[in-house]
Amino acid sequence: MPRKKRGAGEISTGSMADIAFLLLIFFLVTTTIASDKGLAIQLPPKPDPNQPPPDVRFNERNLFKVLINSQDNMLVEGEPMDDASQLRERVKEFVLNNGRNPELSDSPGEAVVSFKTDRGTSYERYVEVLDELQGAYYEIYAERLGVDTKTIREINNAEPSLQDRYDEVKKEIPMAISIAEPSKTGGGS
Repeated sequence: MPRKKRGAGEISTGSMADIAFLLLIFFLVTTTIASDKGLAIQLPPKPDPNQPPPDVRFNERNLFKVLINSQDNMLVEGEPMDDASQLRERVKEFVLNNGRNPELSDSPGEAVVSFKTDRGTSYERYVEVLDELQGAYYEIYAERLGVDTKTIREINNAEPSLQDRYDEVKKEIPMAISIAEPSKTGGGS
């Protein structure tokens, strides 16, 4: 008697979709997603192209200049400075001068810290110097309010009366750090 030929057996693929779906869920749940926040810097609004730029008259005495070249060397008020941690005290002295020293700012409200880098400046040096410049202002605010700098940095979580006093101090002494566009002379990217 002749034998019947059997067809090749089929593999059930119905559960394969379930397995793939479960693996996808597993990887989505176990994967951590980096949430780098970057630098919290408020950018100025774009200028109106139909309006001419404003005529700014500025007393050079009220400008504290910090320059960093492509080799990460720092020039503060025309003098070389290696240690960025010295910047904080220099900025505080400049801002809080109130016209006493004729080589420093007229008043805290008119003091501006100018920060300029080169295209080749490293990010580490940029952030280090910017932290020191902002830290000087935070220390000034903390001293005026009689609190520590950690409280100033977390002021949004503080009591409303402290927030109101902080806003008053910031109006009196605005954090005027001007970050200039990097120059293109130093190579790098």
